[in-house]
Amino acid sequence: MTDDTLADRLAIRDVVESWVIARDSADWDRFRAQWHDDGYMMATWFQGPKEDFIRVSREGHEKGVSILHYTGASQSTVLGTRAISQTRMTIMQRAEVHGVLCDVACIGRFYDFFEKRDGRWGIVLRQPIYEKDRLDPVQPGAVVELDPALLQRFPVGYRHLAYLQVQVGYPVKPDMPGLRGPEVEALYARGAAWLAGEPVAP
Repeated sequence: MTDDTLADRLAIRDVVESWVIARDSADWDRFRAQWHDDGYMMATWFQGPKEDFIRVSREGHEKGVSILHYTGASQSTVLGTRAISQTRMTIMQRAEVHGVLCDVACIGRFYDFFEKRDGRWGIVLRQPIYEKDRLDPVQPGAVVELDPALLQRFPVGYRHLAYLQVQVGYPVKPDMPGLRGPEVEALYARGAAWLAGEPVAP
């Protein structure tokens, strides 16, 4: 690995980590700085330009919405001024489900399309991969009864997260990529095309 490649990978990792810390601590200026101007966010509950994502994230924070992120191992493939970064992550959200306060933990990966522009790496597209999740009442001994039909509407990788988000009023996308299947294979193909110089569309 050359010094330049190492520097690029460290810079990309810094963006990934700064994104999480800035968003979860409501540091919106720093959060904005992790994106390029045409950045686009894909999530279970939101799909759209980064400025709209910043706005709805800020509104949610001010209303008391509790969504936190944790990152783990990270790996990036750099080719010239483009890169694909994958980072282990956990999304945690707390809200009431049928009157019972619950935590959802969803484990997956951030799959990020990066580009270096004017010497700065930034996110062009973030598409999480949702691998598995669980839902637990916060109060020990509490029981929450889930609707099996609603739960089955969503992929196994994020069905409990989706269930909670539906309860709080979000329109949840039902076909996000998971650990296996055509959605994640299509995402990998898009990543390869991005590294080969092709444009990326949301």
